[in-house]
Amino acid sequence: MKKFLAMMMVAILTLGVLAACGPQRDTNEGTNNGGEGTTTEGTDKPESLAIWVNDQDEQSAALEQILKAYEEETGIEVKMTKMSMLDQLDALELDAAAGRGPDVFYQPHDRLGDMAIKGIAAPVDLGDDANLYSETAINALTFDGEVYGVPQVIETYGIFYNKDLVSEEEIKTIEGLMEVAEAQTDAANNKFGFVMNATDFYFTYPFLSGYGGYVFEITEDGFNSANIGLDNEGAVKGGELIQTWYANDYMNRSITDDFMNDQFQNGNIAAVLTGPWRIAQYKEALGDKLGSTTLPELDGTVAPSFVGVKAWFVNAYSKNQEWAVDLMKFITKHENAMKYYEMAGEMPALQTALESDEIVNDEIMAAFAEQTQYGQPMPNIPQMSQVWEPVANALGFIADGDDPQEVLEEAVQQIKDRIQASGGGN
Repeated sequence: MKKFLAMMMVAILTLGVLAACGPQRDTNEGTNNGGEGTTTEGTDKPESLAIWVNDQDEQSAALEQILKAYEEETGIEVKMTKMSMLDQLDALELDAAAGRGPDVFYQPHDRLGDMAIKGIAAPVDLGDDANLYSETAINALTFDGEVYGVPQVIETYGIFYNKDLVSEEEIKTIEGLMEVAEAQTDAANNKFGFVMNATDFYFTYPFLSGYGGYVFEITEDGFNSANIGLDNEGAVKGGELIQTWYANDYMNRSITDDFMNDQFQNGNIAAVLTGPWRIAQYKEALGDKLGSTTLPELDGTVAPSFVGVKAWFVNAYSKNQEWAVDLMKFITKHENAMKYYEMAGEMPALQTALESDEIVNDEIMAAFAEQTQYGQPMPNIPQMSQVWEPVANALGFIADGDDPQEVLEEAVQQIKDRIQASGGGN
């Protein structure tokens, strides 16, 4: 297993300071003041802070311990409310302006555009502390040139393989992976060399982007939704590759995620493409036979996966914004990032944690940490919501044998029409 390669990050430009939150009287020092960004110096220490956390048990259990340590260190009571992160935005839209919302809440980064445009989340000034986190994570939390939030978790997907059936070296390149698919697939007997959900754009993006396709053009000002690259020459080449998987019977439309997971655990599939959320069940089923690696190389470069980031955000209506940032930095500092990783099982976005022995020497997790270096954050602008359905339909047509160029061109036109109809064009 290749070790995770350390990657130093570029400095992030200092951003504007958050709006002031109350009278400035006594100087109170928080827990993280070394980064020259937003600090608690010169602001009143609140009696309490409110935080909404995701309602997953392992996550909230870890956070209970971390928040208790913050209370002990600062003397500030932290009021934790468990709520699905997918429900938090609806609640905030109702409660925030009325002063009933939390100081801090938790969201996936691809909702950032909506949050920023609606004025739900406030930008934060991390100063040099931005360099403490994965560059990919900070980029994911950047909208219109400003950073919003502090990243907790970074995640992507890669390849799991059965060491009894294939070696890591054999599936290092797309050519090698296809050779394994050809040699080991016997669909009539539920034997497969390589399986993935190839009609799900989230997972197939690497094969479209690896040859030069892209969702939206990336400029100095962010994503340009008027320039869509999902029907360019590279994307079409990726679509043609995907089509061969069905034409050669390496996989078929009837294969579901449940089938893939069951057959891989039963030793009937050499390699599958999915994410680290499968580690526990795959380890239980395969034990030492389980291996993981990055996505295969396309034209000499590891295919770029979508990367997701889950982060803490400041409620724009909070009266304690500086202290909210202090709390978010405390939750994600090294000691606490590792506690969260150990208890919740999610990969930390803090760079020193990604480079820690616990992750670097974890034969399975290290591959996913490495893959984040090659990944690209899912676009965080609202227009992204118009992309998923047309591309999913196009991938289905490609699987059925339709011309990849024609269906991708049609999908891009549908995306443009939907963006225009929603009033979301650049």
